Amino acid sequence: MSGKNRFPGVNSMQTKLSAVMFLVLLFVVGMNLFIFGQIHSAVARIDAVFSSNVTINELSDMLDQVQGTVYEYLSTKSSQALEDYYRYEQDYRERLEDLNDKNIDSEIKILEKNIRSMSESYLEQTDLTVQAKRGRNVERYKEYYEEESQTYQYINSYIYRLNNLRFRRNSENYQLLLSSMDVLEQVSLFIIMIVFVVGSAVAVILIRDMIRPLLALSTASSEVAQGSLDIPELPVVSEDEIGVVTRSFNQMVVSIRENIDKLRDSMEKEAQMKSRELSMEAHLKEAQLRFLQAQINPHFLFNSLNAGAQLAMMEDADKTGMFLEKMADFFRYNVRKMGSDATLREEIEAVDNYIYILNVRFAGDITYTKDVDEGIDDIPIPSMILQPIVENAVQHGIHDCMEEGCIHLSVHREGDELRITVSDNGKGMSQEMIQAVMEGRAGGGEENPHSTGIAVVNVLSRLRLYYNRENLLQIESGGEGKGTQVHITLPLEETEKARQDGKAVSRILDEPFGEQ
Repeated sequence: MSGKNRFPGVNSMQTKLSAVMFLVLLFVVGMNLFIFGQIHSAVARIDAVFSSNVTINELSDMLDQVQGTVYEYLSTKSSQALEDYYRYEQDYRERLEDLNDKNIDSEIKILEKNIRSMSESYLEQTDLTVQAKRGRNVERYKEYYEEESQTYQYINSYIYRLNNLRFRRNSENYQLLLSSMDVLEQVSLFIIMIVFVVGSAVAVILIRDMIRPLLALSTASSEVAQGSLDIPELPVVSEDEIGVVTRSFNQMVVSIRENIDKLRDSMEKEAQMKSRELSMEAHLKEAQLRFLQAQINPHFLFNSLNAGAQLAMMEDADKTGMFLEKMADFFRYNVRKMGSDATLREEIEAVDNYIYILNVRFAGDITYTKDVDEGIDDIPIPSMILQPIVENAVQHGIHDCMEEGCIHLSVHREGDELRITVSDNGKGMSQEMIQAVMEGRAGGGEENPHSTGIAVVNVLSRLRLYYNRENLLQIESGGEGKGTQVHITLPLEETEKARQDGKAVSRILDEPFGEQ
């Protein structure tokens, strides 16, 4: 912008632009209001052109309804037909009030007067016909009906002539309105062109005044963006917003020069601290995971072995051997997998062994079924996530049920996810209890001595640590006595990544948990 100001006494670019934009918008709004008013007027006139034809058609329809109800009453003498007649007659009389009843030198008005006069006579005839029918005067109502039918035909013919005449005149008026709309369209285009020209001229004037300092500022900004800070200070040629921006830009360049070395040193220190923090987080995460996995209650092992000893005394050695073998497999899996991942097949076998042990201890009260897709046995998953869910279903779901307890395990692969569902027919859970379990507020007190000690909250915590995700486990229940379903969704694409993240630390922490 040159030193000479085009707007004396005004130094703000916002004021200049606001004034220009206000004038342009005022002009545009005024033109739009004018065009809108003309279009609204034209639409109203077009609507009025054909509204008269609509009125005549409605009059004809009402006449047909009156004639039809009279015929129906004469044929059936039903009270409903009589009521319809009186209603339609009243509507027709009200509609006749809109027709002309004066002598006016106009073909349309004369037709309206004739239709109104004949309609009044027609309604008198229909009244006579109905009264004769009600008085059971057969000859009289037949005579009246013939007269009214003839009048009905005359009225219809007059209505038809009136409708045609109005349609011809309305068509002529419609053509005139279309011509007016074409003119209005041309005027609108002309106004739009004027607005475009005026707006363009104003924009060129403003841009010409602003372009010089803006170009200098843009060039200097590009050099700074490319990393060059050795640029001369830009001159401030005006005291408007562009001058303020130019002065701020000069101060910014100076500040960058002063702080660039401090920022580089700070980033290096921050990178070192971040590296140490990530290392500590990895060790802490693995330690938390191992701590949660290590919560196995020894009461379950002792009580189960006691049950095996009692079984050996009561039954043959083969069944006792099977029981002890299942028990050994179950706890061998617990100890071996405490510090490592498992395959889906191993997790399901652990559930099978657990159910077998419970059925031996509790005389086969649990019916266990499973539905597992083929070809997914070797999918790696975190260890000890299925058995605690099944145990929870037994202990808190079907343990105290009067009917036979049922546990169903469903495992299916859907795309990049493994969907696992454990269902029971037990006593169910309320929504408050489900929320308490999901938030880790359920339970309390001493653990069940018949339990392995790994609760649902433990599984929730380990899944969260393993996959670094929320909402991998969901609980559903229809309420009291309607069973419970626990749904686990595992993202398969992250399983290998999670395993690699903990591999180095796992080699150190696995040693104490190895099989002896």
